[in-house]
Amino acid sequence: MSNVFGQLFRIATFGESHGPAVGVVIDGCPPRLPLTAAEIQADLDRRRPGQSDITTPRREADVVEILSGLFEGRTTGHPLAMLVRNTDARPEAYAEMRTAYRPSHADYTHQAKYGIRDHRGGGRSSARETVGRVAAGAIARKILALAHGTEIRAYVARMHDLAMPPLRAFPSLRQVEASAVRCPHPATAARMIARIKQARTAGDSLGGVIECRVRGVPAGLGEPVFDRLDADLAKAMLSLPATKGFEIGSGFAGTLLRGSQHNDAFVRRAGRIATATNNSGGVQGGISNGEELFFRVAFKPTATILRPQKTVTTRGAATELQARGRHDPCVLPRAVVMVEAMAALVLVDHLMRHHAQNRAFKF
Repeated sequence: MSNVFGQLFRIATFGESHGPAVGVVIDGCPPRLPLTAAEIQADLDRRRPGQSDITTPRREADVVEILSGLFEGRTTGHPLAMLVRNTDARPEAYAEMRTAYRPSHADYTHQAKYGIRDHRGGGRSSARETVGRVAAGAIARKILALAHGTEIRAYVARMHDLAMPPLRAFPSLRQVEASAVRCPHPATAARMIARIKQARTAGDSLGGVIECRVRGVPAGLGEPVFDRLDADLAKAMLSLPATKGFEIGSGFAGTLLRGSQHNDAFVRRAGRIATATNNSGGVQGGISNGEELFFRVAFKPTATILRPQKTVTTRGAATELQARGRHDPCVLPRAVVMVEAMAALVLVDHLMRHHAQNRAFKF
């Protein structure tokens, strides 16, 4: 079931980029949770296209409709279905892609797998599919905040070869949202915006890295073998379109250290067991240790670019293709909220599993 994610807090997304609508069904949302459409809309507004001059010019309001699972302002515990209608689709811009494969896109692989594909904007392989993830993630985020005061904050840390200085303090939402590129370092953000505009003018695209920090995660979430918290976070992040890498804590840089340098010493802080450093990124042995979660996700340059590229037709004949659709020259600014949503979905699912195993019975 490739369209289903989670075990106890399960989501199933549906819809195509240029179809009538996209959305999500959540099964396992706890009952009696106070919820309004406005709370979900806030995250969808951060994800929607056309919000600045460095994103795709496609104009979608992305207004969420809650179809089921909500009664008198509270969740019922039954499947919660949410829908967002596509109102600015232009499938005619993708006519050439019916018979030609875009380089590094999912056109060929979808055809190879299913024998049929929706060429209009990539269908299910489009980032438009993430509307449902973000809507579900907004609910997961609220559950985590109410349960443990958990805060999730992602931001653009590097774009192409432009990297911001390391952040010492947990960034505020205001800092992240202060620039269209969602980099909390103003000087670096300005350079990133200029670089995106240069790439767009050249008909090209850029990639980079999003960092995510999560505080208020209780110790004990995750499983020690196949469902390790870090492994599930990696799967969640690499399921997002255009992702190519994941690392947590010290990541690959940790390979340059010795064990004596890398180990996180245990200390007592504010009446609880803590660690003096956090090279582990908040996870040890696949289970959260109560420290801040810290991980990074690498995104490749957008595959669809507005310059001629060599490719082949569906019959294998050599041809040249130049995209005419509306695309992000860099996915990073809008991917920030997608990363937060997937982190929230992983954490709420593991929180529910932890409670089911450890609090359902008293012995």
